[in-house]
Amino acid sequence: METILVIALMLAVAKLLGWVFEKIGQPVVLGQILGGLLIGLFAESNEIIREFSNLGVLLLLFLAGIESDLTEFKRVGKPSTLVAGIGVAFAFILGFLVAYPFVEFHEALLYGAIMTPTSVSITVKVLMELRKLRTREGTTILAAAVVDDVLGILVLTVIISLLREGTIDYKTILEIVIEVSGFLAVFLYFGPVFAEKAFRRISRIDLPESTTAFAIVFLIIFAYMAEHLNLASILGAYLVGLTIGQTNYRKQVEDHVSILGYSLFIPLFFVEVGMRIEPSYILHASLFAILYTIAAIISKVVGCGAGAYLAGFDFSTSLKIGVGMIPRLGVELAMLTIALKSGVIGPDALTIAISMVFVTTILTPPLLKWTYYSKAPSVKTVKTSEK
Repeated sequence: METILVIALMLAVAKLLGWVFEKIGQPVVLGQILGGLLIGLFAESNEIIREFSNLGVLLLLFLAGIESDLTEFKRVGKPSTLVAGIGVAFAFILGFLVAYPFVEFHEALLYGAIMTPTSVSITVKVLMELRKLRTREGTTILAAAVVDDVLGILVLTVIISLLREGTIDYKTILEIVIEVSGFLAVFLYFGPVFAEKAFRRISRIDLPESTTAFAIVFLIIFAYMAEHLNLASILGAYLVGLTIGQTNYRKQVEDHVSILGYSLFIPLFFVEVGMRIEPSYILHASLFAILYTIAAIISKVVGCGAGAYLAGFDFSTSLKIGVGMIPRLGVELAMLTIALKSGVIGPDALTIAISMVFVTTILTPPLLKWTYYSKAPSVKTVKTSEK
């Protein structure tokens, strides 16, 4: 089938099945992945579609960065950092331990990394319905998700870089940590000032969508730089978004890039993910998929819940935060795509990861509602002072 017709079919299926899934109360993304699985039965992806998909990954992480509110993050910095930090560490270790009996050592490391981020879009929807989004636990979940994604991307970046080198030693780890730290320092301390001045000058170009165009130019350049520094390209994309998000041009860029991303490239990415799934893998990977999914749920409930408890929340609230951090979605699939592109993990990993994504996103709403409507055991804790 002609590539242009396949792209048209992918877009149509993405929107139609996305709409169907939204109507039945499920994430749009799951419908798009299912649509890709169906298209993959009679059509194949090619280099052009993959490049469109790769740009979709970068735009997805760019928008995730631009939507991150650093001011809000600082306000609940301590509890959210504990929640995210312990949750990421626990998820990585548990993901690795579950995967290691089934796959090689390097693949087990990547399975651990893929398990680390949280996608709270599902949680946000439930908390809004319950009118609990603006509570302290709701704000902590949102801020922790930001830290979670950053840490998850950094973990993946370090592991992919290590595996590209072929060996794992302290010197290599130190070099990667220095590179990542340098990247973070440049973007967080110098990036916003540079971006503000750059976009002020760019806005004087009297042509349609000049600001949007240069935002994408910066996105691609820094994603390319990250890739050629042996870091993950999604790290560059996320940090460019995070930087622009601190300028006065945030809303303009976000609105316009969202239209471009969600009308074309991002849906193509999720559909192309579905097209890569081999139905035969589903039958052969059942035990591993089940254990990995269970570990993904336990890791966030226990890890993030423990972080919340140590931050001073009571047991009931800690449980709510832990359950709220269960869902996995966009960032995980973006990370997996980068790992596949790097050649350090096989396509069968896609089936395992998507099984985990499906179950965690579907299971979270009823579990979260249960934590609010049921009475959790009372445990004496130290109260946290409100600031």
